[in-house]
Amino acid sequence: MQTFLEETLAKIQLKHSDLSSLILILPSKRAGGFLKHHLRQNASKTFFAPKILSIEEFIETLSDLSIIDTTELMFKSFESYQATTSITNKDDFETYASWATTLLNDFNEIDRHLVETDSFFNYLTSIKTLERWGVQNEKTQLITSYLTFWENLPDVYENLQLLLLKEKIGYQGLVYRKAAEKVDQYINKSLSSKHIFIGFNALNNAEQQIIQKLLEAGNTEVYWDADAYLYNDTKHGASLFVREYLQTWNYYKKNDLPSFPNNFKKNKDIELIGVQKNIGQAKYVGKLLSELTSEELCKTAIVLADETLLEPLLDSFPSNVSNVNITMGVPIKNFPLTTFFEMLLKLHSLETGVWYYKDVLALLNHPTAKLLLKNGNKILKEINAENTTHISEELLLQICGKEDKMMVSKLFGVWNDRSNTALNICSFLLLQLKSLYEKEPLKKVIAYQLYTVFKKIEALDNKFSHLKTIRTIHSLFRELIATTTLDYAGDAYDGLQVMGVLETRVLDFERVIMTSVNEGILPSGKSNASFITYDLKVAFNLPKYTEKDAIYTYHFYHILHRSKNIKLLYNTFSDGLNTGEKSRFLLQLEINKHENHSLHHKLVTPEIKIEQRTPKTIEKTTGVMNRLQEIAEKGFSPSALTSYIRNPIDFYFQKIIRLSEIEEVEETIAANTMGTIVHDALENLYKPLEGSNFTRDSLKEIRKKATNEVQSQFEKTFPGGNFNTGKNLIIFEVAKRYVTNMIDSDSAQINAGNTIELISVEQEFRVPIIISELPFPTHIRGKIDRIDRYNDQLRIIDYKTGAVQDTDLKISEWESLISDYKYSKAFQVLTYAYMIYEAQGITAMEAGIISFKNLNSGFLKFIDKSVSKSGTSAITAETLELFTFEAKKLILEICDSTIPFIEKEIT
Repeated sequence: MQTFLEETLAKIQLKHSDLSSLILILPSKRAGGFLKHHLRQNASKTFFAPKILSIEEFIETLSDLSIIDTTELMFKSFESYQATTSITNKDDFETYASWATTLLNDFNEIDRHLVETDSFFNYLTSIKTLERWGVQNEKTQLITSYLTFWENLPDVYENLQLLLLKEKIGYQGLVYRKAAEKVDQYINKSLSSKHIFIGFNALNNAEQQIIQKLLEAGNTEVYWDADAYLYNDTKHGASLFVREYLQTWNYYKKNDLPSFPNNFKKNKDIELIGVQKNIGQAKYVGKLLSELTSEELCKTAIVLADETLLEPLLDSFPSNVSNVNITMGVPIKNFPLTTFFEMLLKLHSLETGVWYYKDVLALLNHPTAKLLLKNGNKILKEINAENTTHISEELLLQICGKEDKMMVSKLFGVWNDRSNTALNICSFLLLQLKSLYEKEPLKKVIAYQLYTVFKKIEALDNKFSHLKTIRTIHSLFRELIATTTLDYAGDAYDGLQVMGVLETRVLDFERVIMTSVNEGILPSGKSNASFITYDLKVAFNLPKYTEKDAIYTYHFYHILHRSKNIKLLYNTFSDGLNTGEKSRFLLQLEINKHENHSLHHKLVTPEIKIEQRTPKTIEKTTGVMNRLQEIAEKGFSPSALTSYIRNPIDFYFQKIIRLSEIEEVEETIAANTMGTIVHDALENLYKPLEGSNFTRDSLKEIRKKATNEVQSQFEKTFPGGNFNTGKNLIIFEVAKRYVTNMIDSDSAQINAGNTIELISVEQEFRVPIIISELPFPTHIRGKIDRIDRYNDQLRIIDYKTGAVQDTDLKISEWESLISDYKYSKAFQVLTYAYMIYEAQGITAMEAGIISFKNLNSGFLKFIDKSVSKSGTSAITAETLELFTFEAKKLILEICDSTIPFIEKEIT
């Protein structure tokens, strides 16, 4: 296959014997590099190369101006904005930076397209005034300032140009405008040099004017990278611009039109492949590459329409890919070290003297902080133990070790919103990390890149007075890391090529794999990041979204011009802004399918393997049996036994190897914490009434103390937490309501003529359960929330802050008590009844639950329905015998060394 550059070079060499006198101008530096490579390959003798320039380099030469860095442009433009005396109400730099990028892009646009600025700004001001026509008679200060700004925008524009031109610099649009103004002078000076423009398509007005004048001067050639088949289709967007130039430029009215090759209609094998998600596309590209030979890989290009796919793609390369050239770098913003400094600056940009615990924990849990702090985990544990939601530097210094005090002060000290403090500390931290990364070269390179970013910000800080707050540093840091990349080293002209869509200009490959060919990515869709309205664009002949779509159309079809084997991948997954819709370009290929094109459709889905999951099984070793004996002698609790019923594996983790949940700061009170608060509050309130009958006065007295008692328990159980606002205040009020409702319920029973004698609250029991089959003593232990005598009926009561239904306490078959977790609450209250029986010999009692979420149902009793259809709530010696039989079976199973812990499937 002969590429466009090879074909064009052959024509130039045929036409010009002395290449050294030529100036070749291409769309990009990369295209120029490929042209030099072809010159080298085709050279049969030594010769001087022509001058090869990118269009931007040529424009800079023409204008005698250098294109300014976008970050410095922001500061220069702020200077000109501040110097515009006609605008009295001015924003500070942070506010200005939020809208200035859009404004500067618009300045760029109008200058590149040589818009007559006086009439343009007058039109724009009129539009902005019309937007507020309905409030002209009642203008507020805000509206007046708004209209004043648009009226004086030409002054901002002129001041910026004067400031930049004084230093012989300019933003891209200004450089283009000045180049267009100076092209006649340039022609007079460089008339003898032959200019050749290669591979251009969509030109702005400045470029058009420059090229047309050079053409008419008679010493210039243009080689368009177009295809005859697409050019002859007058409705096709891929040829929109070239067709317009050939029809309207004066040069082509007097000279022959160029002829274009017919490559697009040659035989092509095109495959449209739908893949789920970006990672699926990356993996599938890896599979496609694994099937290619090294020779085929050298003729292959991977084109990423969505360049964020680069990293997963690199991780998906198969082993046969040994030589890769990547034209795009990886943005350093995606590396963990960068996110650490982004988090640190964000933390200090909202400095209040105390830090929100989530921000502190996020920073301390970051791998970089763990590297900088010797005892970072100790600090994390202390914060969780203190349960503090707002953390001061003083607290952190108290809980950290001596070796970490200096670093904690650097990270969490007060920076007083000073930009130089922020920059000095960030540079200091990077120098510390440099020595820690001695054996990790990649991290060391990233640290160096970040160090240069901070030094660049420092240079701007010294140069411009308005860069003085940490918010500004943070904003500038985010802007710089978005454009700073780590570039890959490789052979630019050999091996597999990986590039973005724009890098494909003037380049051709036999085999193309293109990813993310989705609507909204290719083309990118409408963008409203401009102050220039649609009618203003129409009036001044500025590019509209239709022209921008045509640019994408050209790039897409250009990739197909000379390619023979084409794989076009699109994401079929609908998620967020991605609709999973394939690009209109793919539909266009289907509808306008050429007879020589072989078009295939394919949907790729992940291979799903349904594996039979075997339940986790843990054998009972000697160590496990020793631990079980220890538990048995101390006493099985009802919660331990019901956790085994629910899932033996849970029992193993919680009771045998004693794994507990990670202790974390509770910002919002958890359900179990609220349960503890309610239980402890009721215990303290009712404790003085033990051994006595409830009276109206005694209950009235404890009700008065309820609020203070609940608050005291909150402060004790939820240390460092705030329950004066938000969800915690609601939870506090709910807990208070639970406690007072319980007291009111007892009061209602007394008022109704019932008697209640409180025997005990939160009483602990430990009683033996004789199991002759076991060689060690076994006990059952637990704490009973409340034991009372209600109208001479002994009641065992368990409090629940969650919802409980009466069906949870009814059993029909005793075997289900230890096989079905549904009856765990019945098992629990029967365990309490058994303990009372063993400890005090009582056999006539009732046991049940009071649910605070279902308090209207009153005391929910255990009901034995095995004796009759209606059942009985009386717990007798016979009831306890049936329970004991089941409980022994359960404990024997737990303590049987031949029965492993087998995981249950929780449904």
